[in-house]
Amino acid sequence: MHLCFIDESGTPPKAAKAKGYFVIAGVIMHEAQWRGVADELSKLRSRPEYKVRGEIKWRYFGSANTDADNSVRHLDQTHRDAFRTDFFNILTRRKSIKIVACVASCEAAYETTYVNSPEDLYKFTYKPVSERFQYYLQDVSRAVGDTQLGIIVADHRGKQQDDEMRKAHHGLVDTESMFSSSYSNYVETIFLTPSHLSVGIQFADMISGAIGRAYNANDPLFFDTLKPSFRTSPTGQIDGFGLVKFPKNGWK
Repeated sequence: MHLCFIDESGTPPKAAKAKGYFVIAGVIMHEAQWRGVADELSKLRSRPEYKVRGEIKWRYFGSANTDADNSVRHLDQTHRDAFRTDFFNILTRRKSIKIVACVASCEAAYETTYVNSPEDLYKFTYKPVSERFQYYLQDVSRAVGDTQLGIIVADHRGKQQDDEMRKAHHGLVDTESMFSSSYSNYVETIFLTPSHLSVGIQFADMISGAIGRAYNANDPLFFDTLKPSFRTSPTGQIDGFGLVKFPKNGWK
């Protein structure tokens, strides 16, 4: 079984504030890898130079973030950046772990006829990520000669938003359409859980944050660190394979 943990960078804006980029990212790992990743993260947290306790979130690493619940509040910026580098190395050293993501141009999305609300924007940014996970499962199935199955695990956002997310997910998975992929390798429904209880979602949060930082602030430092882990074409191309831009036409 393969797990795809997903999370978003920021909050999908309303049409009146549709500027910049909204990102959803997924980190894919086989179930057998989860324990090793979790154990290595636990060791990283406990290192003397870090001693990080609590949830790890991208927004905590900004120099201006002094939230009371910030798990890296006690670290100076040098150590915060070093922790992020070590954190991402847990993934990039494992060659079979893959990243898939979608970067939505918020302004261009609201210029389409079908994005009219923040939940629409979320749904259509999620769609390419879910499709790339399906394509990944198909790729691995062909490589090993046996059907590989997968589950998506996402961050809990609130009852109404969770209900909308489940509805959107099943609208993709359960519907046969020329405009949507066949999700024949998916198992069950989408699983939603609070991010502070999920190691995988915390990795997805950090990945989406790094991508969002690259596009919204022109700071690709950590995005570049993650590039080797993106799903690629046989020739090594990321665009369209591990990183999708939405909408395809009119992206700004």
